[in-house]
Amino acid sequence: MQKNQKTSDKIATVGPHVSIITLNVNGLNSPIKRHRVAGWIKEQDPTICCLQETHLSPKDKHRLRVKGWKTILQANNEQKKAGVAILISDKVDFKAKQIKKDKEGQYIMIKGTLHQDDITVINIYAPNTGAPKFVQKLLTKLKGDINSNTII
Repeated sequence: MQKNQKTSDKIATVGPHVSIITLNVNGLNSPIKRHRVAGWIKEQDPTICCLQETHLSPKDKHRLRVKGWKTILQANNEQKKAGVAILISDKVDFKAKQIKKDKEGQYIMIKGTLHQDDITVINIYAPNTGAPKFVQKLLTKLKGDINSNTII
């Protein structure tokens, strides 16, 4: 028992961990569905949550709210299709430095610091047809922003 205590003390000094979840929500225009997704996110309690297919328009971005998650960054499409979002828990020290997104709501990239470490998160929703080519083109476009601290 004593040996295990020393091991867990070592783990605690390594630093905070980061957990990331991703979910294709297939539309968040229904209040009931938004409530269920918010509950699921709170229950999972990740550091970062990436959502795809939110189907929210730019004017609807206020609809995506989760208690304990003030940092919600979105790329939305005018026609209520596609749409991606990145939510970052209030429990962590995150500071956004740069945000890139498209008007079609197919990707969003955030660069920032999480617990004073650089991090880049890219959330992609590729079109149904030609997804590999789309992702390859996008990653080539963002090549200068991608490094060893990038999560896609």
